[in-house]
Amino acid sequence: MQIVKKINNNVALALDGRGNELVVFGKGVGFPAMPYELDDLDRVQRTFYNVSKRYIDLLPDLPEALMLAADDIVEDAQDELDCELNPNLPFILADHLNFAIQRIRQGVPLQSPLCYDVKHLYPREYQIAARGVRQLCETAGVQLPESETVSVALHLINAEGKAGDMHSTMANVELIARLTEMVEEYFHIRIDPDSFNYSRLAMHMRYLVQRMSEGSPMPEDPATRELFRSVKMEYPEDYDCTRRIADWLAANRGWHCNSEEQLYLVMHIHRVRVSAQGGQDGD
Repeated sequence: MQIVKKINNNVALALDGRGNELVVFGKGVGFPAMPYELDDLDRVQRTFYNVSKRYIDLLPDLPEALMLAADDIVEDAQDELDCELNPNLPFILADHLNFAIQRIRQGVPLQSPLCYDVKHLYPREYQIAARGVRQLCETAGVQLPESETVSVALHLINAEGKAGDMHSTMANVELIARLTEMVEEYFHIRIDPDSFNYSRLAMHMRYLVQRMSEGSPMPEDPATRELFRSVKMEYPEDYDCTRRIADWLAANRGWHCNSEEQLYLVMHIHRVRVSAQGGQDGD
């Protein structure tokens, strides 16, 4: 491995045996005169490929311990989510967390209005973020609010590539929150965000929005149409609420929710309504 450019004493740019550029973390790797051959690869602590230049330029301003903590979060996410993540994610997270810690130490409050929504719509990403932020707080000696767990979770969601970009990710979370409000307003109820039935409704809405955004709704099964007719008769209020949501999505997003999509939405809304009105949780 050839070390070609010093970033600091422990971080440098390198070329591997195939000529691919990478960022190398390791004790003293940036100390010798450049360029040089690094023969003792045991000195390499972390390697990062396909890093955008804009994030390489940030490295001199990022504390090394924070960078490694961000990478630990990403490694945890890759193991837990079993998917490829944006290779720039460790640097994106480190930059975000560095700024958040600076604001906390300056007494600037950090807020996120999407806390409950992210926590229930993306439970795996939220739990990964919570573990990482908790560990960071212990090592950095700083207390970060729950809003930072939400922010880290949003970065993980975005890096999975399921929502396009951070703006789309937040817009989808806000959309699902609005759909939930429509259910509450229609039935004059308060939905318990910690309830099992809301978790099921929220997850269904999450995948509905994802499917609609991608233009790939659930395929309609002829057998479902007959079941849908029965459900409409059995749960007329839940169907009417679903119909209003479908009409709203058509008017505001141009999305057509077919009978298959509406059937599952009716069933989930029914469970949430019955639970919120004091009935038994149904299946």
